Order: sequence, then C-alpha cells, then structure tokens
Amino acid sequence: MKAYKKKTWQYETSGVEGNVILFGVNIFDYTWNETGEKAHVEHPQFDQDYVFPVYKTVINGEEYTFACGEFSNLVYGFYVFRF
Repeated sequence: MKAYKKKTWQYETSGVEGNVILFGVNIFDYTWNETGEKAHVEHPQFDQDYVFPVYKTVINGEEYTFACGEFSNLVYGFYVFRF
C-alpha cells in the first residue's frame, strides 16, 4: 500500500506591509480576494499558533491561493497549501 503525503499549510515568507515577494512578485501590488476559509498555522520560529484567512489572487492570468496574517505590527506571515 502506498502512503501519500498530506497537503498542509506551509510557511513561505514574511515581511513588512507593502514589501513582500510571494510567487515571484510583490504580493501587495495585487488584489486579494478572501475565500471565507481559515488556515491553522504555526509561527516558523516560535511555538505560537495562528488562524489566518485564506486569499486568492490572479498573477499574470494564473490564480494563486495563500494564507496571510500579522505576526506583529505591520509584519505579515504568508503560507502556501502544498505537500
């Protein structure tokens, strides 16, 4: 029997508002559409859990999904759902 990996929300990057490269672009230059879903994530360095909203955006005609929220004042963490 094959064992399959499960998709999870994985930390991708973080940075200050207005200046974060995600999917090869400054994600703050694009419109984010909230999906109504929530992602349960863990801070990449500290033992702290968060519940961040999930967003979709279109970059060069391709749709991308990510979760994002504030770690601290104007510092955002970004997560991508993958294996």
